Amino acid sequence: MAPAGPSEKRSEDNPLVRAFMERRDDLLLFLAARTRSLAAAEDLIQDLYLKVAAMEPEAEVRAPAALLYRMAANLLVDQARGLERASRRNARWRLETRAIQGGEDVVDEPPADEAVIGKERIRLLARAVAELPPQMGRAFRMHKLQGMSQAQTAQAMGVSVKMVEQHIAGAIRRLAERLRS
Repeated sequence: MAPAGPSEKRSEDNPLVRAFMERRDDLLLFLAARTRSLAAAEDLIQDLYLKVAAMEPEAEVRAPAALLYRMAANLLVDQARGLERASRRNARWRLETRAIQGGEDVVDEPPADEAVIGKERIRLLARAVAELPPQMGRAFRMHKLQGMSQAQTAQAMGVSVKMVEQHIAGAIRRLAERLRS
């Protein structure tokens, strides 16, 4: 058996640490009942142990159980205050960085999932436009993407306006089919 280090020896000699170990399960239940979360209670019980283990066993504690429960209750109060401070800080940040209308955040950008879906649709559309037959793709890009009128597109391509209309209608049909699949 390895010799105990200085911190291990101190913990063994500390009656409050021994009382903590004896009542750990009860303290955990005490904290879990108040936080309504076993995970939060586990975090608090670890914090409590660290505080207890760091205490110097200078004076004898007459009621170690009472002290442990008081310390656990104080940790709950500290946690609640911390959560309240974080909530106020987050609310201030929202007020400073977001527009609020009717108590709701008004956001200019779409939600993240919609943005990802939109980017994917744009990528698919760009690929589909690139795969259009050359004349059809050229007519579509000039009219729909560059904003040229059908007459301007027909003149630039050296074809009739009717042919441009047919190219654009065909491109739209193909792109719609491609995006549906």
